[in-house]
Amino acid sequence: MLKLFLLCTLAVLSRADIGEEDDVLVLKKSNFEEALKAHPNILVEFYAPWCGHCKALVPEYAKAASMLKAEGSEIRLAKVDATEEADLAQEYGVRGYPTIKFFKGGDKESPKEYSAGRQADDIVNWLKKRTGPAATTLGEVAEAESMIAHNEVAVIGFFKDVESEGAKAFLNAAEAVDDVPFGITSNDAVYSKFEVSKDGVVLFKKFDEGRNTFDGELSKADLLAFIKANQLPLVIEFTEQTAPKIFGGEIKSHILMFVPKAADDFADKMVEFKKASEGFKGKILFIFIDSEVDDNQRILEFFGLKKEECPAIRLITLEDEMTKYRPESEAITADNIVAFCTLFTEGKLKPHLMSQDIPEDWDKNPVRVLVGKNFEEVVFDSKKNVFVEFYAPWCGHCKQLDPIWTKLGEKYQDSADIVVAKMDSTANEIETVKVHSFPTLKFFPAGDEHKVVDYNGERTLEGFTKFLESGGKDGGAPAGEEGEEDDGIDDMVDLDEQDSDSDADGGDHDEL
Repeated sequence: MLKLFLLCTLAVLSRADIGEEDDVLVLKKSNFEEALKAHPNILVEFYAPWCGHCKALVPEYAKAASMLKAEGSEIRLAKVDATEEADLAQEYGVRGYPTIKFFKGGDKESPKEYSAGRQADDIVNWLKKRTGPAATTLGEVAEAESMIAHNEVAVIGFFKDVESEGAKAFLNAAEAVDDVPFGITSNDAVYSKFEVSKDGVVLFKKFDEGRNTFDGELSKADLLAFIKANQLPLVIEFTEQTAPKIFGGEIKSHILMFVPKAADDFADKMVEFKKASEGFKGKILFIFIDSEVDDNQRILEFFGLKKEECPAIRLITLEDEMTKYRPESEAITADNIVAFCTLFTEGKLKPHLMSQDIPEDWDKNPVRVLVGKNFEEVVFDSKKNVFVEFYAPWCGHCKQLDPIWTKLGEKYQDSADIVVAKMDSTANEIETVKVHSFPTLKFFPAGDEHKVVDYNGERTLEGFTKFLESGGKDGGAPAGEEGEEDDGIDDMVDLDEQDSDSDADGGDHDEL
């Protein structure tokens, strides 16, 4: 009995070692496995104390933890300081902050990446979808009312026969959507309360029309298209909280209005913007960005804009290749915006490519300075082998590379056929090369074929030298094959970059 008592006491003490802060478990390598055993379904945030986005997530993460605890849920939320628990972070492939992973059923081998928004409701809904039925059975009016009241968006299927083909299609759609709660009912009182006279699906929301009734064929694909088109407001503000919904959604064409919210005519601009959005529902996402907010300045820079140039309209596609478009008229009226979007949907717009003017001394230094206006003339010179760094002025990794790149330029300054160059890709764009991350290094070998070779080797003077002396083979990747890159434009726009507090750490991206 004494032995049993001691074992039980040790087990309790072991669990007691798992601390809590605001209902969030505090995990370390020493108690991680114990936590997984004690709480089979656990969401873990790997964070860095200096990360601005981690700081912003703290209240919402704690709120979600408290919501689940108040409901008596077995799901727990936890956090790991990845800067202190480096081994644990490395074990789970943490490369950016915050990284959030869900460990279901105590399985520590293959956790699921968290993929929804960063508000408490988003977190709770995602976890419930991962651990419970795809759709909650709503047997009473009060249950349906509660679901609608407590969620920004909720989808309810009304089916007298929950085994019908339509109900099965609805449940299949529910399985595929992580960030919206689904309910299903066959209760006559619920039908009556919400004025539903026949089987169907209704999306309830706290914005725009308030509800949308599905009127197509009850198939998974059509239901998903219906939800995609209606789950976001006609016009949505870009913030840290809405960013995951904006960039993680199915609509990859976005029109952006950069406007100061404090401006006297802000409301008038919004009326015009919203009016224009009505005809492009489900096709183009309409987003407005407060151009006065400090956190948004890098996004303005990405589009070649300055605060004093706002209000302004831009359009971007986020498919395999990001492409930007600029309207001919800067006037923000519904008619102008509709005409601009119509040309886009009809494929009649040409991409907007930024370029600085050619500096007078662009070829006077060891590293040649390229801009959009002289790029092709230099890199596609049939007699030259040109090695180019595509950089961003704010990128920490680019700053670290700069002295090495300068030495490389000096080494080949007098070469007859090798040119070392750089281009600021936040201010210059070219159609022939799409830059997704910083720094990106590409080699343009001599000849008339206009070949492009990605550099994947070591970022050292020796590595670059071997690459150039081998004609772009030692350290290069096959043409068209991208290598691993660091400070991504996608990540920058998607709010995954570091905040300014971390500049001293040598990088502008939340990367280890």
